[in-house]
Amino acid sequence: MSQKKFKSEVSQLLHLITHSLYSHREIFLRELISNASDALDKLKYLTLTDGRYKELSFAPRIDIKFDDKDHSWLVVSDNGIGMNEEELEKHLGTIAHSGTRTFLSAMQENSGSNDLIGQFGVGFYSIFMVATEAKVTSRKAESDSAFCWSSNGQGSFSIEKATKDSFGTEVRLTLKEEGKDFAHRFQIEEIVKKYSDHVSFPIYISYMQEEFDAKGAPTSSKPNIKQINNASALWKRSRSELKEKDYESFYKSISHDTDPPLFHLHLQAEGALEYTVLLYVPQKAPFGIFYSDFQPEVRLYIRRVFITDDFKKLLPPYLRFLRGVIDSEDLPLNVSREVLQENRLLSQIRATIIKRFLNELGELSAKKPQLFDNFIGHYNRILKEGVYQDFANRDQLLNIVRFHSTRAEGYTSLEEYKSRMRPNQKRIYYLSGAEVQSLRNSPLLERYQAKEIEVLLLGDEIDEVIIPTIGNWKELSLVPINQKSEGDELVDQRDEKLEEQLKPLLAKMKRVLANSIKEVTFSARLENSPACVLLDKNEPTIRMKELLRGLGATDEDEMKPILEINPHHLIIKELHTLTNDQLFNDMCHLLLEQSLLIENIPSKNSGEFVSRINRITEQALKSVRNS
Repeated sequence: MSQKKFKSEVSQLLHLITHSLYSHREIFLRELISNASDALDKLKYLTLTDGRYKELSFAPRIDIKFDDKDHSWLVVSDNGIGMNEEELEKHLGTIAHSGTRTFLSAMQENSGSNDLIGQFGVGFYSIFMVATEAKVTSRKAESDSAFCWSSNGQGSFSIEKATKDSFGTEVRLTLKEEGKDFAHRFQIEEIVKKYSDHVSFPIYISYMQEEFDAKGAPTSSKPNIKQINNASALWKRSRSELKEKDYESFYKSISHDTDPPLFHLHLQAEGALEYTVLLYVPQKAPFGIFYSDFQPEVRLYIRRVFITDDFKKLLPPYLRFLRGVIDSEDLPLNVSREVLQENRLLSQIRATIIKRFLNELGELSAKKPQLFDNFIGHYNRILKEGVYQDFANRDQLLNIVRFHSTRAEGYTSLEEYKSRMRPNQKRIYYLSGAEVQSLRNSPLLERYQAKEIEVLLLGDEIDEVIIPTIGNWKELSLVPINQKSEGDELVDQRDEKLEEQLKPLLAKMKRVLANSIKEVTFSARLENSPACVLLDKNEPTIRMKELLRGLGATDEDEMKPILEINPHHLIIKELHTLTNDQLFNDMCHLLLEQSLLIENIPSKNSGEFVSRINRITEQALKSVRNS
């Protein structure tokens, strides 16, 4: 027998599970059944596609047994693919998931919410909410060797050779005092009905059936075995015979989610290409969806035989929030998983599913706006990824994704923006930055608001990537207002006399700020503010530069903005007449720094910034005292 320690993160997880999690403890049974179902799926696939397993006598099933006298133990077993010694250690001794730290952090932040279990491949460890010890005895199909993994969840585990009459896996739990409630027939049946009714393999429970005399008094008992789940492929049933509660029950059984789905899409295609699709949108974006190791939950079946859950072969990454099944009647069962992505039939199915789902979203926005707004609140940012990932469906996606705007309280579409455009307006204007509320306060908006020109406010990081790739939308160009551009519809008849009078000021300011700016110009976009900053039209935005740096890009050239000043503002007019060189220099730097700050660009030297404010404050106080 070999005694081994869990990896530190597993130990952390076990401590959290055993000491912090008490609500919804019944999910441990859901997780064990789910693991058993996966093992059966794998072996069923091999018996149909691999010659080594085709002669195997295999009637897939899951069995649950329990101690109906002292209620001290519970056993869940299957006759699936099984595990060898190496696989037992790999799957049960470590957590092969780089998001574990994130999971632990999330569990602690959510006060140990059980809703997160199962999303990070750690569901097996939920057994220690109810068990003092677990023994997992497993024998791999087509092998004569069996091994037993055991642990009390206290930091170590052991693996030793064992005997097992047949292939498959048996999990035996020694129950805690507070876990004995689960060693009761009706409790087990209720949990299976709630979470695992639609597992596609039969689940049997073994129990002692009591017999009664004519007066209702118990006389004896005998062993009995009963199937306690429906074990049907719900997605293959006609939509007309299914009720909302059926869809909800199936969703919870495959997703491990305690909330009902936001909505579902059930397609049953017949004709030249036959397939069935049942996809769900969770009420909230699944935890960790923006991490690289997020595991989507859509499964491909061929004639009800599980083939793969490799999402990249099934649907594009921007739809990774979907959960459900795709079942084809036409794909060959022995199709190689490696070449599945290149399969022509699957490509056709994939293209149709994407189109139908996007159509469903379009109909939702028109017919059920409140439900659609709920969807957008959780999935807008993810859908935007498709604008640059999926050129074939870009136009449809651009009709679905939403943006904030100066004219709308919540979200707005490009089509809605277009409907509100001024006569003869030929551009869609947008302002991007760190957060929408800061963007609403930007001085760059002042003249646009005065002229009642709507501006889209783009606060999602991904907007910086997708918007420049769009170019034109319905013959309208998309123009950033924080970059210098030609032919701006804002420009009125300029006060050439005033600008001519202030021209020396531009030259003087440029000399003072030469190391920090590219240019100083008069502004046509400011109403109430003295100055603002822009970027050259060929420069990436400040947010884009930050994103590129985050991806490891190096930028040798320091960004130098264009400073625009408002010739009508009192500060600018007074600056023109100022003779105190120190105060002039301080004011020039302060105008630049406050313009950067309002665009969420921090000062590079906060000490100098504060010193300038102090000097200017002292000057102001002296002036007040001497007046």
